[in-house]
Amino acid sequence: MIVDLHNHTKLCNHAEGEIDEYIEKAIKCGIKYFGFSEHAPMNFDQKYRIGFEQMKEYEESVLKAKEKYKEKIEIFLGYEVDYLKSYLDKRVLNADVDYLIGSVHFIEEWGFDNPEFIGNYENQDIDEIWEKYFNAIEEMAKSRLFDIVGHLDLIKIFKYMPKKDINQIAKNALLAIKEADMSIEINVAGFRKPVGEAYPSLSLLKEAKKLDIAITFASDAHKPEQVGLFSDKVIDMAKNAGYNECVIYRKRKKEFIKF
Repeated sequence: MIVDLHNHTKLCNHAEGEIDEYIEKAIKCGIKYFGFSEHAPMNFDQKYRIGFEQMKEYEESVLKAKEKYKEKIEIFLGYEVDYLKSYLDKRVLNADVDYLIGSVHFIEEWGFDNPEFIGNYENQDIDEIWEKYFNAIEEMAKSRLFDIVGHLDLIKIFKYMPKKDINQIAKNALLAIKEADMSIEINVAGFRKPVGEAYPSLSLLKEAKKLDIAITFASDAHKPEQVGLFSDKVIDMAKNAGYNECVIYRKRKKEFIKF
């Protein structure tokens, strides 16, 4: 993939490696447009994100790297923002960045993608869990605060699959994403998880294509060696769904790139 907009740094407390190491790996992989989107600060679940006092350090570090590597690769600055309505903060939402990724990692403050809390899946109806998740995605899209939807069907991470048709469960969320003119990322992190496939599934990606929802690509790397993994698989997947171009963002404005 030549575009890769979702990657992390060690500042989030659960990633490894230096910014330069991520970029050097991206260059080796032939990536031309590479973005950092650190877990944005919020006054909840602080263990897995940067603090508000670290925003300046993070932003300056990425911009310094952008200048350093400008002859070899284009570097972008973003944040991955958890959509938890009570914890959204204007310091993040108004940050001077290229894009904001809106992600849902919590259902009613339950961190459903954290192995520490996997037991909660046994306490609720699986269809209701999936419906609550996509209701949150729909609400996030309707907020019009973000540019990219992070890992659209992250709820499948531990392979607890619903009985109902997933495309139907996700239908209203996809319509809201289209209405908000957001893009969705094809995120390879799912290959590293129990579900063993990209986010979103090919089936959901085809539904997105029917609605002419734009796509971008994401390693979601938390280690330099994860940059660019499974590139061929996700490119083939995108083409299978009917895509031949993806998007990048400069200062919150969408641009299309052929791949």
